Amino acid sequence: MKKKQTIIVVGGGFAGLELVKRLGNSSKYELILVDCNNYNFFPPLIYQVSTGFMEPSAISYPFRKILRDKKSVHFRLGALKEVVPSENKIVLNNGELKYNILVMATGAESNFFGNTNIEEKSLPMKTISDALSLRNVILTRLDRATRLKDSQERKKLLTFVVAGAGPTGVELSGILSEMRSFIITKDYPELSKEDLGDIYLIDGQDAVLAAMSKNSQNYTHSQLNKLNVKIKLNTLVKDFKDETVYLSDNTQIPTKNLIWAAGISAKAFKGFAKESYGQGKRLKTNVFNLVDGYKNIYALGDSALVMGDDNYPNGHPQLAQPALQQAKNLAHNLNVAPQEWTPFTYKDKGSLAIIGRNKAVMDFPKQKYHLKGFSAWFIWIFVHIMGLVNFKNKVRTLYNWIGYYIYKDQSFRMIIKPSERKS
Repeated sequence: MKKKQTIIVVGGGFAGLELVKRLGNSSKYELILVDCNNYNFFPPLIYQVSTGFMEPSAISYPFRKILRDKKSVHFRLGALKEVVPSENKIVLNNGELKYNILVMATGAESNFFGNTNIEEKSLPMKTISDALSLRNVILTRLDRATRLKDSQERKKLLTFVVAGAGPTGVELSGILSEMRSFIITKDYPELSKEDLGDIYLIDGQDAVLAAMSKNSQNYTHSQLNKLNVKIKLNTLVKDFKDETVYLSDNTQIPTKNLIWAAGISAKAFKGFAKESYGQGKRLKTNVFNLVDGYKNIYALGDSALVMGDDNYPNGHPQLAQPALQQAKNLAHNLNVAPQEWTPFTYKDKGSLAIIGRNKAVMDFPKQKYHLKGFSAWFIWIFVHIMGLVNFKNKVRTLYNWIGYYIYKDQSFRMIIKPSERKS
């Protein structure tokens, strides 16, 4: 019997987990999924965790339980430090692994564009840890504001600046506004409406949701205005210091809260040739997701800059659908003879963004048609519930959302700061 080849998949996000699930009972391959977390999570809903509208377990699930019925899969908890292509091995923070095929699906991280003040002092929004940290900060500062007599200092604690008007920034601005309208003055009777600070949404482009249609942009802009979100476009966040956000139009916003949703980049690792990386630190690949310069290393999702798709000369959008479709295509190719391989072509299924209660926008593929308001909001709910990893998460999330829809409130606003211990 022919020995199975070992495929190491680094990263258990949309692309990595999809590939592992599709090849998980293979008679041809033995798979090792490597991730620095022991759970998969659903990034599109992370902003709801950060504002206390959802519990972390509603959008996350342990890898080992997901993979129980995958006979050819093993899980390794560890952080990738280095790739050694000449020896077909990877170096983790807790050991080494050998591979026949390596798949890089390490996703993306926040891009602070080299500004150390912003990197050190702002609040990012990429991981469950980021979301819990942001939740703790918001709730701690709300509590602290109830004890302050100085109105200027209180205003700094209760003013939020969101950098980046893509879907995450829009969704976060909307939910913070709803929190201000429906929750804060109930939970914190010491604070009056006059005490509450402003919510700013800042972006360097000339529209919110720049990747979506003009109709979606205009509707979103008008609805955010109705929610009293102060939108500043064609404006960059230049610095964050001395409890002040400095903007490129010379505006200064006194605040302790800069939430960073302004950009992402892929993660670069030691061992790859410099010329293998393209724009945004993404690994350049051919249409089969094979990394340039290597015969047995592939890249998927946010990690991959696929060259050769004429419709996307600058690479595919760093979203869930390209990642899932690339993983599906690679799984098919690895199961057939090389001469039968199918080049990857992205099929746009449209885009969605939620603004708030009963308010969302949806663009159909190629932005031919547009939905807004309740119908788009309902579709957003359905798509995001279906995107969760298992039935239990789907039911829990639906239950949470029904409760919020009826009562305009949730009960996950706990400040939990676990102590770090050496394992």
